[in-house]
Amino acid sequence: MLYVCAERGVVNPTLGAERAEQEGRAFAAARGIAIVETITDPHGQPDPMCRKGWRRVRDLARRGEAEMVIVRWPTALAPDRAQDLRHREIDELLKQGVSVRYSWAPLSQTGTVR
Repeated sequence: MLYVCAERGVVNPTLGAERAEQEGRAFAAARGIAIVETITDPHGQPDPMCRKGWRRVRDLARRGEAEMVIVRWPTALAPDRAQDLRHREIDELLKQGVSVRYSWAPLSQTGTVR
């Protein structure tokens, strides 16, 4: 699945989310990964569990309906000042057998878990 949580721009409020989605789809296509669902959240809430979309990600992982989550970069999960929240969420997904990949990684890399 593709998770998009991007800051809204002043001039073009949807541009960040559009770019994040395009980048995630390109990342998946280059690796032969099928995206079965795109889940979005508004930017601004540092705790992923306070976001409706992220709770859906966790639910799909818990039910075994996801193998991978593609995210543009780590701060889309939680800002750097709240890295513990990011690690908590990644660890929870890993327990469910779901990997996290960052789409900003060059094509020669697969992204990192943290």
